[in-house]
Amino acid sequence: MAENRLGTVAVIGAGDYIGAAIARRFAAGGYPVFAGRRNGDKLAPLKAEIEAAGGRCTAMALDARREEDVTAFLAAAEAAGPLEVCVFNVGGNVSFPILETTERVFRKVWEMACHAGFLTGREAARHMLPRRRGTILFTGATASMRGGSGFAAFAAAKAGLRALAQSMARELGPQNIHVAHLVIDAGVDTAFVRERIAARGGEAALAALQPDQLMNPASIAETYWMLHHQPRDAWTFELDLRPYGEKW
Repeated sequence: MAENRLGTVAVIGAGDYIGAAIARRFAAGGYPVFAGRRNGDKLAPLKAEIEAAGGRCTAMALDARREEDVTAFLAAAEAAGPLEVCVFNVGGNVSFPILETTERVFRKVWEMACHAGFLTGREAARHMLPRRRGTILFTGATASMRGGSGFAAFAAAKAGLRALAQSMARELGPQNIHVAHLVIDAGVDTAFVRERIAARGGEAALAALQPDQLMNPASIAETYWMLHHQPRDAWTFELDLRPYGEKW
């Protein structure tokens, strides 16, 4: 195996859009990527694409809510590394009126979007602290900043993730670990978002979309790349992203 001079990048929540784009960007930059998601078989196309372009990608199935899964995944990235960047990109965006939000829904969303972030951040820090080097990036959402009608579970989880990231940044920053939280404050150009737009406004609503009105996952990934390469005398903790035409 060739010497790994850059360290590894671990993406927990390497879904088809933002997570996959982050994996592609770091692989294109020369980093060996460890991509993890619950349905590991769905990572095969991403792995093949990265490797066809000359990059390195290890695909693994994991449930980010399970401590043993997260520990094993990041230990594998460290063994091939050292672990240089860890990205937590698990979602959990569901909408229910408060009276229809069951205990099971609220708990599962919290486990996915907050508890799993704690497990990821803690384990990444365990590997990075002895070297006093590394970057931990958390994907947030509009709900991280304010709760919306029908989004009590999602907002509670994402706000908790943001507070976790703040605490980690204050604790780990003086030890040369860059922790950052990214607020994705708009619709991302995914099949799911387009389906929701069509469900609300029909095909006419889809046809009315302007160029760059939805966020391109590749554009989002560039920001993760930039944050990792910031000089430490000007580190960003929180950064919000939205298209030029988004009302906020």
